[in-house]
Amino acid sequence: MSELLQDRLRSDLNGARRTRDKARTLVLSTTLAEVRNREIAAGAPLDDEGVRGVLAKAIKQRKDAAGQMRKGGRPELAETEEAQARLLQGYLPPELTEDDVRGFVREIVEGGASQIGAVMSALMPRVRGRFDGKTASRIVREELG
Repeated sequence: MSELLQDRLRSDLNGARRTRDKARTLVLSTTLAEVRNREIAAGAPLDDEGVRGVLAKAIKQRKDAAGQMRKGGRPELAETEEAQARLLQGYLPPELTEDDVRGFVREIVEGGASQIGAVMSALMPRVRGRFDGKTASRIVREELG
């Protein structure tokens, strides 16, 4: 049986604490706190898919923050946010390409979905955390013509 993602995060956090890696400790402890908050809100433990959702949201927040910091003339803070996003990205499956997503969209359309909402609701669980939602929406609109 494979190790649960949340257990891997906890194990890596303990390792980061042992090696006194402050940056890694901060990112992992913050992420695990976000996972715990989501569990409290849901009233149940999160499965790996739920933890991946928390990770994807944390990565997006850090990338957005990095963009704002670059606009604000603070490249050193942007670098820190980008490094944190890269660290968290390592816990997610590999990123998908536009061609991968286009293939998923075509499968869904061939399965009978013809409205943007229906295609997006079938697509997002397959790509969440591995592909940008706005870009996925654009691809769906292009494929539906």
